[in-house]
Amino acid sequence: MPDVPRRTVLHATAVGAAATAASIGLGAGAVDSAGQAQAATGYLVGAGKGDMTGAIAGQGMMGYSDLDQVANGLLQRTWARAYIVADAATGQRVLFITADIACVFTSHHNTLLAELRKRHGDLYNVHNVNINATHNHNSCGGTSWDYAYVLAAKGHRHNSFRAEIDGLLEAVEQAHSSLAPGTVELGHTELHDASANRSYDAFTLNPEPDRKHFSSHIDPQVTAIRLKQGGASIGEITWFATHGTSLTDANFLIGPDNKGYAAYLGEQRDPDVVSAHAQTNAGDMTPNLWVRKMHPGGPTADNRSNRIIIGRRQDRAGQAALAAARPMTTGGVDSATRYVDMANVHIDGHFTPHGKSARTSPAMMGAAAAATSQEENTRSQLGFLNEGVRNEFAMALGAGATPTPPAWIADNQSPKAILFPLGILPPRSWIEQRLPLQLMRIGDLVLAALPTESTIVSGLRVRRIVADAMDVPLENVLLQGYSNGYCQYVVTPEEYVSQQYEGGETLFGRWTLCAYMQEMDALAKAMRRGAKRSAGRAPADRADLQPDLLGAQPADTPMPGKRFGQVVSKVPASAKPGSTISASFCGAYPSNRVRRGARRYFSVEKFTGTGWTTVYDDDHESTEMTWARPGGSMSASKMTVTWRVPRNAAPGDYRIRYFGDVKSASGRLRQIDGATGRIKVD
Repeated sequence: MPDVPRRTVLHATAVGAAATAASIGLGAGAVDSAGQAQAATGYLVGAGKGDMTGAIAGQGMMGYSDLDQVANGLLQRTWARAYIVADAATGQRVLFITADIACVFTSHHNTLLAELRKRHGDLYNVHNVNINATHNHNSCGGTSWDYAYVLAAKGHRHNSFRAEIDGLLEAVEQAHSSLAPGTVELGHTELHDASANRSYDAFTLNPEPDRKHFSSHIDPQVTAIRLKQGGASIGEITWFATHGTSLTDANFLIGPDNKGYAAYLGEQRDPDVVSAHAQTNAGDMTPNLWVRKMHPGGPTADNRSNRIIIGRRQDRAGQAALAAARPMTTGGVDSATRYVDMANVHIDGHFTPHGKSARTSPAMMGAAAAATSQEENTRSQLGFLNEGVRNEFAMALGAGATPTPPAWIADNQSPKAILFPLGILPPRSWIEQRLPLQLMRIGDLVLAALPTESTIVSGLRVRRIVADAMDVPLENVLLQGYSNGYCQYVVTPEEYVSQQYEGGETLFGRWTLCAYMQEMDALAKAMRRGAKRSAGRAPADRADLQPDLLGAQPADTPMPGKRFGQVVSKVPASAKPGSTISASFCGAYPSNRVRRGARRYFSVEKFTGTGWTTVYDDDHESTEMTWARPGGSMSASKMTVTWRVPRNAAPGDYRIRYFGDVKSASGRLRQIDGATGRIKVD
């Protein structure tokens, strides 16, 4: 029988009553009516985790938007980590979810809110739910409803999208069911060797006070909170600004990047703690410290090592911030969301650098964006843009008569050289332009949440606006990026002029940031005076008219002369700790079925004397799996599991076991498995 997590044992008696009271909107006094210790003040807290790993092979990846980056295996699993904090006195609560994916899209936001409404009524809603992404660039592609973000995956990939939604829901349900009286602690520190400014030329165009705030051209602030029940930690969240691009576009394995690895380290250290590493204003912050064009690296030349090193540095910084953390006793819990049509915001001169009124325009992608963020890439993402090459899907939708942006849009977007008029392409805007802006307060901490990749100075300006409006110390206001939707970058009007990659991806024009500042100012002032504002009209669901240019895979056939599950490579009979073992199997197309939860793709098992038990699975850092079509076959699959034997592996007999799902010509799936012989480790 597996060990029961300490978290479960500690709270078994309190969870039922606390969660029941919470689910109907009551404060902690209702917990006492069921025989529990009364908590008239303080917090109710809960934490949970869900597997959101989608299709691991044969489908495009998300992050670099590169047609050539098609997944061929699994490095580690991607996870959703959910946290609930409720004010025990008022019953007000917030639900904060960090997802180990590149982007949270409207598809995720709308669908999750709808699913939560079915389960919990209005308890979790557009105002108090925040879903944010770690922005790793090696998650599953095709999960958006926006054409601009699914074409690199050759269309919407419902299998991966459903896996991500199910993982989010599992994390939320765990957090909800574990809700019980507890405390929330807040701490800060700094981290100076896990990020570099990849857009320094643009940064230098900002006014001196902004530049002096970031004397090293980076945002070193690390902020962390700890959730505790009964004196034991159940959840940790660490915020720090650095991109999820330690793994470059040369990587083809699904998995988490540096932030996901940092979270993995925390949970390996204490399996009863749900550990998340969230983003802030990471728009111009790269983990590739050498800042070289088309040859990313740093602190080493090996990107796999860099993922681990940058992850470890964030893990250590998070632990340092938590070591200095103190309980939060003021501020309560509050949240508010407002949908804004970012294509049409009229901006008061109070929020622009020149003091004149301005406006945004429909989304336009610039030529600078097509050049890629060269400090993160090994090749051009849009190398197909040669003379005579067209986007045939766009042509089929009517782009032969693509509207030329009117003069006022070109003027609003100047000096951007407009390449793709995303906001006015047929048959509808290729990105979502009605976007959610959110404020979330957890005690002394305030999150200003935008669906953007904000540069550090852009983030600073929003933080200042919110801190002033709410009378909160600046260090306790964070720009929570990559939240509840996605619309690419935000730079300052001064940075915009240089039209680096980030400026080219600032879609709504030079005054985009000013529009966000104006709207955040209104949200913050309303929250300060206790006013409740309507969220406004949400963007429509776009699950209809989703392209699929990939097509179905054929029925599986075994490799010639082999049977499904058979080992097809030589596997050593013995190994030393620190060595690497590979085992290949005659397998099935891995994306026939997305295997998550109890279904794994492989495991490393140890003989106990009476049977085999799993000691390392497909989420362990010592393992990975790759898929290939051997010999040019269109229907056979070769699955290779690599196990780097940990140096602390216990002596004994091990084996590598593979699991798959064979698809017949009728489409029916049949589970298969296979195992190596014994491998003696001593």
